[in-house]
Amino acid sequence: MTFKTSSSRHLRALALPALLLSCSLAAAADNTAQLTLGKKLFTTSVPACAVCHTLKDAGAEGAVGPVLDELQPDAARVAKVLRDGLGSMPSFKTSLSEEQIQALSAYVAKASRGGK
Repeated sequence: MTFKTSSSRHLRALALPALLLSCSLAAAADNTAQLTLGKKLFTTSVPACAVCHTLKDAGAEGAVGPVLDELQPDAARVAKVLRDGLGSMPSFKTSLSEEQIQALSAYVAKASRGGK
């Protein structure tokens, strides 16, 4: 009986790290897919962000809006501007889904910080 309990504890001890690793890998895959979508939207949404904004990671050299590599906005700030517009930048809340806004926001935040 002691053997079964010990063996059972051992299996549970091994299962937890494996489960955590599996969840971590799934989250990383979701994050990668989100960032890939965000980058695609940055260059292809209408109007494309890349037309106005400079962002090294996207190969964008826009001259109208702020240089995102210098501004380094966080995802919440990017999402707010995408939904509400700012200055001459239009709102995208009717042309992008919430999932797309989140993906684009995450991408700009990550890519602009990675530009350093």
